Amino acid sequence: MNDSHDAAPVSATPANSPTPTRPTGTPGSLDGLRVLDLATLFAGPLAATMLGDFGADVIKVEHPRKPDPSRGHGPAKDGVGLWWKLLGRNKRTLTLDLSTPGGRDVLLRLVAESDVVIENFRPGTLEKWDLGWDHLSAANPGLVLARVTGFGQFGPYARRPGFGTLAEAMSGFAAATGEPDGPPTLPPFGLADSIAALSTAFAVMTALHGREATGRGQIIDMAIIEPMLAVLGPQSLWYDQLGYVQPRTGNRSTNNAPRNTYRTADGKWLAVSTSAQSIAERVLRLVGRPEFIEEPWFATGAGRAQHADELDEAVGGWIAAHERDEVVAAFEKAEAAVAPVNDIRDVLADEQYRALGTITEVEDDELGTLRMQNVLFRLSETPGAIKWAGRRHGADSEAILTELGLSRGEIDGLREGGAS
Repeated sequence: MNDSHDAAPVSATPANSPTPTRPTGTPGSLDGLRVLDLATLFAGPLAATMLGDFGADVIKVEHPRKPDPSRGHGPAKDGVGLWWKLLGRNKRTLTLDLSTPGGRDVLLRLVAESDVVIENFRPGTLEKWDLGWDHLSAANPGLVLARVTGFGQFGPYARRPGFGTLAEAMSGFAAATGEPDGPPTLPPFGLADSIAALSTAFAVMTALHGREATGRGQIIDMAIIEPMLAVLGPQSLWYDQLGYVQPRTGNRSTNNAPRNTYRTADGKWLAVSTSAQSIAERVLRLVGRPEFIEEPWFATGAGRAQHADELDEAVGGWIAAHERDEVVAAFEKAEAAVAPVNDIRDVLADEQYRALGTITEVEDDELGTLRMQNVLFRLSETPGAIKWAGRRHGADSEAILTELGLSRGEIDGLREGGAS
């Protein structure tokens, strides 16, 4: 057995932070909560990761012969998938074939001792294995079952294969993203999955709070197409009330200007935002064009957006004549809003991220020291922690099965029968 799960946790806050850190052995906010992660790629597993970061005992259940695809997704080092190291952190790993009688029986025994199950099988799959809500809730009436799928549990698309990319397209995100004369644009990362993961973690905690009042669990039906739509703002209201469809505007906004990315004299890029009127005025004074402030159209964000060409020329021209650090310093002095356009190299070196402890180091028995994102937020009394990175396939199977009370012979029987 690999014993890296006994390692001291990495705190959610850096050592010099005024926020308390979690000493080894100190319970987290979700200590005592058990989560069974049956999901793959990526929203469901990421929701489970977030719960594990704050103390939940997360058991990742994988097929004995078909590991979670994230283990092989994206770049790898020495044959070890790096995405899994992030997505699988703070999870114990158990192999079970849920389609077998032995795997089904073990899962039901786990369910009886758990609070949450997160799954993303195509609707009807759990039912086919006699693991539908009727069986799960009979084993544990207080269980919360989070079902995370592309299109939800019902409706004409429910049984279609669903991925975050489809949600980014269907929701209107892609249609509103990109240059005006270019194609609809998809993000180069799992945006919809990540938003659905945050939503699922919130839904789980909401359902658990409801259980406090009723004593009963419930089903969460999370369709990835819905939280993606929710974060796009009032597009439906605009269309409903005004017939307005948000166009593609590139880096510009129809609600304010100047708002764009601008290149500096040393070839770097900066983003400027002027959502507040006072900020817009400060920016134009800073770049030496105060006369714009007196124009009647400058008094509103929508008015400024109609003159984006003029404002971009003024702001972009001034920025192009100065190096990045000089621009940032000038904006900071003027109390105007600016930020560098970072790639991941810049993120790792950024002093604000360093001060927050946003990137932390985690020791891993396969790859050594890993740098990855820290837990999502800081709590003053019960902060989150990273106890270990994603572990080997089935690394904790024997320990978990033993905890359930299975004998040596029963464990061997499961393995011989292909159920674990």
